Amino acid sequence: MSDTPNIAQKGPYPVDVTEGKSYFWCACGRSERQPFCDGSHKGSGFEPVKFTAESSEKVFFCGCKQTANPPLCDGSHSKL
Repeated sequence: MSDTPNIAQKGPYPVDVTEGKSYFWCACGRSERQPFCDGSHKGSGFEPVKFTAESSEKVFFCGCKQTANPPLCDGSHSKL
């Protein structure tokens, strides 16, 4: 398998998160439940990234899987 992630979408996923709840961001781009992990990474060398919400707010999870600040969008999609 490739060592580069699939681009799920060229833009972030805005998600309303709940304070104290943990979310598992898909790092491989193969999940059918974007931006979250569904186990599709198995055997790919990728692992999901755990994100625990510090407050209930809207956050922007990376959709292109190229962020330098996983699991959050850093604007890397603008260079694709």
